[in-house]
Amino acid sequence: MAAQLSKHNDSPPFADHKDLHKVIDATQLGDVPWQCLSVQYMGEHPEHDTPPWMGKDYEVWYRDPHVMAHNMLANTTYKGEIDYAPFREYDSSDDTRRWKDFMSGDWAWQQAVRIRCISYKSGHTNIYQDELSKDPNTHGSMFVPIILGSDKTTVSVGTGNNEYYPLYASIGNVHNNVRRAHRDALVIIGFLSIPKTTRKYAHDDSFRLFRRQLFHCSLSAILSTLKPAMTEYEVLRCADGHFRRIIFSLGPYIADYEEQLVLSCTVKNWCPKCLAHRGDLDGGGIPRTREHTDLLVCENIDSDTLWHEFGIVSALVPFTNDFPRADIHQLISFDLLHQLVKGAFKDHLVDWVLKYLKLTHGTKRGEEIMSDIDRRIAAVASFTGLRRFPDGRGFKQWTGNDSKALMKVFIPAIEGHVPQDMVRAFRALLEFSSLVQLSDALTRFHHYRQIFETTGTVPHFSLPRQHSMTHYADMIRLFGAPNGLCSSITESKHIKAVKEPWRWSNKHNALGQMLLTNQRLDKLAASRRDFAARGMLVGSVLSRAVAALEQKHIRTVAELADEVDVPHLRRFIRYFLFSQLFPNDPRNPEDVPAASCPRHEGGLYVFNSAAATFYAPSDPSGVGGMRREQIRACPLWWNVSPRNDYLEGMKGLKVARVKCFFSFKFDWVTYPCALVQWFDKVSDCADEDTGMWIVRPSVHDDGTPNFAVIHIDTVYRAAHLIPVYGPDFIADDIKYFHSYDAFRSFYVNKFADHHAFEIAS
Repeated sequence: MAAQLSKHNDSPPFADHKDLHKVIDATQLGDVPWQCLSVQYMGEHPEHDTPPWMGKDYEVWYRDPHVMAHNMLANTTYKGEIDYAPFREYDSSDDTRRWKDFMSGDWAWQQAVRIRCISYKSGHTNIYQDELSKDPNTHGSMFVPIILGSDKTTVSVGTGNNEYYPLYASIGNVHNNVRRAHRDALVIIGFLSIPKTTRKYAHDDSFRLFRRQLFHCSLSAILSTLKPAMTEYEVLRCADGHFRRIIFSLGPYIADYEEQLVLSCTVKNWCPKCLAHRGDLDGGGIPRTREHTDLLVCENIDSDTLWHEFGIVSALVPFTNDFPRADIHQLISFDLLHQLVKGAFKDHLVDWVLKYLKLTHGTKRGEEIMSDIDRRIAAVASFTGLRRFPDGRGFKQWTGNDSKALMKVFIPAIEGHVPQDMVRAFRALLEFSSLVQLSDALTRFHHYRQIFETTGTVPHFSLPRQHSMTHYADMIRLFGAPNGLCSSITESKHIKAVKEPWRWSNKHNALGQMLLTNQRLDKLAASRRDFAARGMLVGSVLSRAVAALEQKHIRTVAELADEVDVPHLRRFIRYFLFSQLFPNDPRNPEDVPAASCPRHEGGLYVFNSAAATFYAPSDPSGVGGMRREQIRACPLWWNVSPRNDYLEGMKGLKVARVKCFFSFKFDWVTYPCALVQWFDKVSDCADEDTGMWIVRPSVHDDGTPNFAVIHIDTVYRAAHLIPVYGPDFIADDIKYFHSYDAFRSFYVNKFADHHAFEIAS
């Protein structure tokens, strides 16, 4: 850049980084200053040996959530992706209810008054209800729920175990895909204090109670600026440029189980949402409510009884009691990451399999079987968006994405090494995680998990994270699709809001530098939106560079046939041309005499990949979104081995392995094609244990592979296949790029993503 400027005797826009920071700091757009709240213990002090934590000041840094909510509502990039009223959506084809974004849930609907209008859009009927209090001060206002989330995070274990306690906020009106993406729909509004003391006092009841009280008092103080607008409307500008009356309210709180206990003032191992006894959580119990808890406390029931019989910490009052229309027990949301992925799957079922193998076969033999399971996991072929495990599951630091990826490949790896019911328990859990037929999947999971108890692997199933699954159906009805309220959203935000700012600091009194970094990032984001609205960011300097990177290679038919080792490629192209030119001919092209088929003698343009775009409501694309994925046919992938992906489809659609993509012109018409090897289904139904279809390479009567050339438009999407390993150990030297050639039959992995689950179930 400096060389380009010197040619024109010009100077760069900023002299150095300090000059750049000075300009950013002077920017008013997106400026929400940080404020500090100092808190100190005000209770009784012992006469002697006063604990050091009682005399400390605890700082809580925060930004005005009221102003942050204003900024989100006025963000013009959310136009078309924000709901201004609660609604109920029905599929017009069969009148079934659909739950998508947060405002489609019953909770937002129930918060409102009875004013309705009906709009028809995209083949669905949306019944809108502008629900607020019957108070005339709120009548007709737009309802804006404030979604909160908090979670402690460690930025460095090796240099002092530095912990921070960020608090995040969003508005429930934006669509789930906006909140999940890095589009400033989830913002950091505070850093809560983490009281610490010496080992001597770390487990004192008074210190533990103070920590929880500090948490609730801090939240109440931070959110206090929103309280006036919860009972009287204010007029604000929205993303579409219109001004509306706005009424705020506290919405769901995103938190893991430990945080949920603190929020709801509930005892450990109890459920924060219902009164099921901790000794038999799945035995059921009535829902917890603010009114019921207040009544029990006001009845002067002693604290020990409340603790042991109801799981209530009576000395604490939830911060939500300071705000109207807020019941913390109802507002605690589901958490796919910690309850299902890290909880029920990784920390429970996966660990139970290891315990079962050691109990049944002894420690040495159990470790040998686990080593084979690891080799099976490592042998799984690559797939777009799926993390690989080169060494199996044997590593220490697990992330949420690691656990999600392991879920998708674990069932075929253990099949043959564990009892049938264990495999079916995993299948039921994964099908429940796909949020399809929740009741049936949960019933099957509860039935098949009994194998772990009967074999002595676990003593009971009264586990809070597994018990939370019983509340999922009700919470989906209340809050819409779970992906909009998952703690994976806040954990992802940790990187941009906490971990990276900490790394950019000089590590000395880092919090002040982190606050400034976040403030600057918000100003840059607001400036970018302003520049885009003014038309200053039209076009891209990368468009030509991207076009230049597109590669295609010219081959003759004979050269390509030799390269992919398909000698009869010319004949397959002739069959393809016959089917394209004579689509109404009832004959199979292979039965037509070769002399009657069109001949192509020109060159072929060979490509290493093709893109499939399809409708796929899922985490990567967002509910109601489109997904685009690459299907690869590369002679050398990462300079290691060839990669030939599969094409997917069941129930009328076939599975095939792509040998190469190419195109050619015939009579001035361009034909984009794929040379594929067909696979046949082993059975007319999916495997009963795993729930996945099994396929094997299709061959002719003489044993030769069944190849064909197909039009690229007939490709639906990519497929992921996992070998059927059977009961025997696999060889130590099998690599992931060998798996498609080393085994004879394969599972069509319906757990690869949500869309694969839908079409391959």
